[in-house]
Amino acid sequence: MPSDHLPPSATHPYSALTPDLVLDALAGVGLYGDGRLTALSSYENRVYQVHLEQPQAGHESVVAKFYRPGRWSEAQILEEHGFAAELMTAEVPVVGPLVLQGRTLHQFGGFAFSVSPRRGGRAPELEDHEVLEWIGRFLARIHSVGAARPFAARPALDLASFAIEPREWLLAHQMIPFEVQGAWEKACQTAIDLIAAHAPLTGQGEGLIRLHGDCHPGNILWTPVELPGGGPHFVDLDDARMGPAVQDLWMLLSGERRQRQAQLGALLDGYEQFREFDRRELALIEPLRTLRLIHYSAWLARRWDDPIFPINFPWFGSPDYWRGQVDMLHEQIEAMQEAPLVA
Repeated sequence: MPSDHLPPSATHPYSALTPDLVLDALAGVGLYGDGRLTALSSYENRVYQVHLEQPQAGHESVVAKFYRPGRWSEAQILEEHGFAAELMTAEVPVVGPLVLQGRTLHQFGGFAFSVSPRRGGRAPELEDHEVLEWIGRFLARIHSVGAARPFAARPALDLASFAIEPREWLLAHQMIPFEVQGAWEKACQTAIDLIAAHAPLTGQGEGLIRLHGDCHPGNILWTPVELPGGGPHFVDLDDARMGPAVQDLWMLLSGERRQRQAQLGALLDGYEQFREFDRRELALIEPLRTLRLIHYSAWLARRWDDPIFPINFPWFGSPDYWRGQVDMLHEQIEAMQEAPLVA
């Protein structure tokens, strides 16, 4: 490691990730940037578009992803890469890491990183049912590959890791203002009790498969259908894990219940052209939304020593923030007791 590159700080892991380190890391795998770096939207990791001095490996620019130190083990990252490779082999439009010098995962300056081809595109128009149907077809193909075998190193999306452990961490670290803590703790426990009634989210259910895991509209790039290879392209498998298939569908639904039901119908019209969908999983949509709500607060709190978080989330941690969380938990408690969407 060159002496001018300091190791990552234990408290601010990306303080050592300078533009020079990014360029030197890429040079170490045979890719030479021309000095133009563009930081792409990512909080958990650091991701850069890097323009190359001349086209290399068929690319004028690439995307370099530097993994947050300590979050995933090497085995877990390589499982993500292996899943992406399986999907690409099956001709599913997933943007996975390039194989450079015989590897997809590289080390430099104390950071693990990967390099992917740059893929352009915009967010999909989810009010268009043809678009949703198209996305549904590809989600079914992702899940067909995902169902072939389980992850060995990556965890599952479950109640213990997405609600119980985050709740205990927040309370143990006194992250919730005293005047709100009692109300939040009570609402959180009520929500957890309702989620616990769903076996697939407690580790007792069957039918869990490898998932994209974080399939929100920002992780789908849409290119014009008239272009070669046009349509949806799925990016960022960083949160890939075991879970129920509906996890990759519910974040694409929005609006009033009638709108969400219509969107779900379009997704499943496409999905079921390639893979059967278990309608019983529709009862998991609101519990999964609640898990994400609880987990999100703990995620922000755990990352607060990273300077980018206070800058981008200045509203986090105030009494008003936590009162808002209590209100949202109450809304989710009501939603979990309503009849699930049908399609």
